[in-house]
Amino acid sequence: MNAVPFDPELAAALTVISENLPPSLTAEMIPLMRQGVAPAEDLTLGGIVTLADVDLGDGVSLLVCRPVAAPTPAPVVYWIHGGGMILGDHRVGLADPLAWAVELGLVVVSVDYRLAPEHPDPTPVEDCYRGLTYVAKNAAELGIDPARIVVAGGSAGGGLAAGTVLLARDRGGPEVIGQVLLCPMLDDRNQTVSSHQMSGRGIWDRTSNETGWTALLGDRRGGPDVSIYASPSRATDLSGLPPAFIDVGSAETFRDEDVAYATAIWQSGGQAELHVWPGGFHGFDMMVPQAALSQRAKQARLDWLRRLLGR
Repeated sequence: MNAVPFDPELAAALTVISENLPPSLTAEMIPLMRQGVAPAEDLTLGGIVTLADVDLGDGVSLLVCRPVAAPTPAPVVYWIHGGGMILGDHRVGLADPLAWAVELGLVVVSVDYRLAPEHPDPTPVEDCYRGLTYVAKNAAELGIDPARIVVAGGSAGGGLAAGTVLLARDRGGPEVIGQVLLCPMLDDRNQTVSSHQMSGRGIWDRTSNETGWTALLGDRRGGPDVSIYASPSRATDLSGLPPAFIDVGSAETFRDEDVAYATAIWQSGGQAELHVWPGGFHGFDMMVPQAALSQRAKQARLDWLRRLLGR
């Protein structure tokens, strides 16, 4: 099967990245990969952002990131980190959300949900929903505006963000005004053309995807007994959702499921802005942030949030 070529600037970087990050991740590699997660950078950005931890119990916590200059009450981005359902924590991958916070005067609340396979479905998405409910109920204490909550996430976090928004719709709250789904992991069936095209290539290939979904769902992966909150691509009714920003690279496993999800939102009468970045591999903007394509992607997200929040 012919594969989509990588953007030339990104391809050069990928050659170096692949020396330490293979495209295929198996279950046996999870412990080693967890040890290799890079420590978080200075999340205070030199002192212009304050940090506060909130322990929700049962291994779930929130990191509240507030720019010193942010108004009170401020809009809030409720951030859900990536990592294939099996890696990462709430201090990883915050560079872009913190940039949004400083530029737009908003608060970022990042949730540390429990990981699979130790905590399989429905634990991760329920942890994320629990954190969202806490944020809405404690808005005054947190100094945020409960009428301006945006749920956002990348990769597995993007899939969990979509699932959390579906839970909020179906459980009658909290109110969410927008969802930002960055290269979201949405479909446990792993049968799209793009998943086959990327087998053995790039970042997070078809084998890695099977590893992540199996950790989350076990024997249910790919079968009929999988909820829409775990695998949002299975939802047949996407009406009643807040506006969505969805982006993905053209040269990555999640391309087709993400395009299909945006299409399903439109077909349900909803609003979605979709970007497919030509030649982008999974996580290109985070791993090669100075690349021209990465800069375009970052600007598009910031512009969408600015319009949504009227900032």
